[in-house]
Amino acid sequence: MTTSEPRGRALRASPAVYFTSYGLSLLGSGIAAVVLPLLVLDRTGDILAAGVLATAATAASAATGVGAGLLVDRLDRRAVSVVSGLLAAISVAALPLVDALWGLDMTWFLVLAVVGAVVRVPGMTAQEVLLPALARLGPAGPGRLDRLVATRETVGSTLVLAGPGLGGLLVAVLGLTPALLLVTATTSLLAALTTLLLDPRTGRAPERERDDAAGARGAVGRAVADLWTSWRFLARNRLVLGATLVTAMLIAVISSLQSTLMPAYFTAQDLPALTGLTLSAIAGGSIAGSALYAATAGRVSRRTWFVVGMVGLIVGFVAIGSLASPWLVLAGAALVGLTNAPTSAILGVLTIEATPDAMRGRVLGAQNTVMLGAPALTSAPLAAVAAVAGLPVAGAVLAGLAAVTALVALAAPAFRSLGDGRGGEPVPPPPTGVVGAGHSRLDVDPAHRCRTGGGSDDVLAAGPVRRAGGPAAGGGS
Repeated sequence: MTTSEPRGRALRASPAVYFTSYGLSLLGSGIAAVVLPLLVLDRTGDILAAGVLATAATAASAATGVGAGLLVDRLDRRAVSVVSGLLAAISVAALPLVDALWGLDMTWFLVLAVVGAVVRVPGMTAQEVLLPALARLGPAGPGRLDRLVATRETVGSTLVLAGPGLGGLLVAVLGLTPALLLVTATTSLLAALTTLLLDPRTGRAPERERDDAAGARGAVGRAVADLWTSWRFLARNRLVLGATLVTAMLIAVISSLQSTLMPAYFTAQDLPALTGLTLSAIAGGSIAGSALYAATAGRVSRRTWFVVGMVGLIVGFVAIGSLASPWLVLAGAALVGLTNAPTSAILGVLTIEATPDAMRGRVLGAQNTVMLGAPALTSAPLAAVAAVAGLPVAGAVLAGLAAVTALVALAAPAFRSLGDGRGGEPVPPPPTGVVGAGHSRLDVDPAHRCRTGGGSDDVLAAGPVRRAGGPAAGGGS
């Protein structure tokens, strides 16, 4: 082997390749998030059309998330991400093509938006699963996985600002035209090609153990059984379930803040231009929070960061919910972003560590489905409260929801001991817990395994696992 070969392999296993692909994907999505609603409004003249389009795309994403994990757990994860990116690029590039040939109307917008949402979800799930595989290929060390997840949060928060900003700039300079979406198509294509540069080892799905009973059920029966196993794992593993519910609730509360409370509040204050600053304040705080967590991973305990995050969430939403002044609201939003970013990273790492690799795609797909549906539980009810009882009451309700979520999370036994991170450590021998699980960090000590139900095909949910240095928590374009 020449010296260039190990250098090339090290480059392909570099997190920089992953984050470049991830960033390009998010950049394109941010541009489309600005351009597409404006195009819909321009072509249809209907203010509600953009909302209908967003709802249809979200519903399609949620439905696809249920089955996307099956692809990710059965096929090469890198290949799934690449193909998904290519199909996403085609679906976006089809918009200006359709406009040139037949003209865009609401039907075309809906069809292509749903197609785009469906083809993106498997790629998003695969991208999340690639990161822990990348962590295993790198140098071992405490907090490696935490740092990688925190860096991903930082990149995401940065592009939440940069993507829409670039989209708005393109509209201002070049005018509103479907051709602008070719920029998004290009970034999706470049993201797919960059993912192709990753080390092939990152994409290998674990070998599935032979199951004669499953084989007798046929392909559909096996798929249903696999989905049932992953949902049962999510529901019965306290750590994964807790992380899912806390994250979903935070997404729902922040979504209601952005879509309902802030537009109404700043409009009532005759300061509608400040509405967009709420998202900017949250994103700016998230950039700082994620960077700080990445810098301290392995030195400051996860539990400490988790407590700081939950307390910051309470204080931030109390400031926002008070609606005392526009600047206090924006300061509260920045605090929410600053303290929520480390919490999000921790919950992501905990889910990765607690989930066997062979079902990681299905579990993350199930989580994505729950999280995509979460805003529907709060947005409309909060809007009704604001319309009937007024904005101050709606603000108090939103702050109360955030506070209750934080307090329950702080008291939950599953989050009492979160470990200190060991991302990047060598993977132990294959466990004996979950059928077909392959390599996993958890479920390696019979003394710390617990059966989740009766029957021969039970899933064994890992409880807290001890390792050198202290307890680890047991139980991610």
